[in-house]
Amino acid sequence: MNASDPDQEPRPNPGSDARWTFLTNHAHVLVTIARDPQCRMREVASRVGVTERGAQKIIADLVASGYITRTRVGRRNSYQIAPGRPFRHPVSEGHELDELLAVLVPVPPPPLDT
Repeated sequence: MNASDPDQEPRPNPGSDARWTFLTNHAHVLVTIARDPQCRMREVASRVGVTERGAQKIIADLVASGYITRTRVGRRNSYQIAPGRPFRHPVSEGHELDELLAVLVPVPPPPLDT
C-alpha cells in the first residue's frame, strides 16, 4: 500500500460536506438555465454557488461555444439551450448534452383535461 495512492484515501460519506461535485460549474449553469430560461444572473449565480461575475463569464463561454443562445426580452435575458451539442471532453465522445439534461431537468407533466 502506497500512502500517496489516491485509491487508498478515505472516501467521503454520502451527504458529507464534500468540497467537489461530479459536474462543473458550466454544467450547473446549463441545468439552471434549462430549468428556468428566464432566470436572472443573480439567481443563476446563487443557485450554482458562484459570483455574478463568474456566472456572466460561464454564460459568455456557453454562448460563444454555441451551447446556449441569449435573447433580450425587455430588461431581461431569456436563454435557450441548443439541441444536439456534443460534450467537449474526449472521454464523453459520442454523447450529447441533451442526454445529461434529460436526466437532470424534469419534464413537466402534461396538463390535465378538465
